[in-house]
Amino acid sequence: MEATFKQIVAKIEAYDKIIIHRHQNPDPDALGSQGGLGEAIKHSFPNKQVRLVGGDVGDLDWLTPPEEVPDDFYQGALVIVTDTADTPRVSDARFDQGDFLIKIDHHPNDDAYGDYYYVDTAASSCSEIIVDLINHSANELSLDAEAARVLYAGIIGDTGRFLYPATSTHTFEVAAQLVSYDFDHSNVSQTLNEISLNQARLQAVVFARLDFDGHGAAHLVISQELLQQLKVRDDQVNSVVSTPGRLREVLLWSLYVEKPDGTYRVHFRSKGPVINEIAKAHHGGGHPLASGASATDLTEVKQIIAEMIAAGQAFEDGQA
Repeated sequence: MEATFKQIVAKIEAYDKIIIHRHQNPDPDALGSQGGLGEAIKHSFPNKQVRLVGGDVGDLDWLTPPEEVPDDFYQGALVIVTDTADTPRVSDARFDQGDFLIKIDHHPNDDAYGDYYYVDTAASSCSEIIVDLINHSANELSLDAEAARVLYAGIIGDTGRFLYPATSTHTFEVAAQLVSYDFDHSNVSQTLNEISLNQARLQAVVFARLDFDGHGAAHLVISQELLQQLKVRDDQVNSVVSTPGRLREVLLWSLYVEKPDGTYRVHFRSKGPVINEIAKAHHGGGHPLASGASATDLTEVKQIIAEMIAAGQAFEDGQA
């Protein structure tokens, strides 16, 4: 059922145990929306038991580290999932074991799971939605410096530091509200911007080996052999996903990261052509201009590359 902020806040008020999930392989927005909501509830309702659930967060453990939660804690608990479009991507399969389930998200609502859901695809980030939820709660929920810190990280992460089209005047208003709290926002930005020397070497490889079709589409296959050679973990590849977009000639691009089992994690990005329908056709999904998917082998990788090239050419023809 589609819910209002008022209905969501009423559920938060009604439960003594609250468990917040986010998606697998989390980015700053997943951790920011999860941690920001959790911190706001703890700050506003000190007697409630609030837990944050999910797997490894890689280099982002300075934002919101996950907590160990026993199975029996789910009994009689409210479960909230943030920034997660569909149930297969929820980190920790126990998300449906609570008493009541709420989805809060900004991706296309292709999987309308939950007893309640609130989805705003116009929002720059799920962290922006969480701030709106808090601001519309008639003081039942309130921010503190820690909530503001992680929510700000979520917003600048998902907007590419206010670069992407979903950034609105409201996004800037929310960001201004957050930086009024007592945390070092420049340090948050700097930490998110930092990469390791090995990641920098991978970035150089992306520029050097990027395959460009001449009509705006670019791609690169990143093998396990290369990752091991550069000593880069799978989760650290996220730092180079936006790299091809810095090239003036690139309109849309895809990176294919080989996993240890021989399958591929696919990252899609675009400056114009809609690419999430391609992602949906390959066990994925996401935003129109930023999505992810999976490929079982190099044959499927080649199929996706062909589809991306076709999407770029169709966009180019439509613009002519």
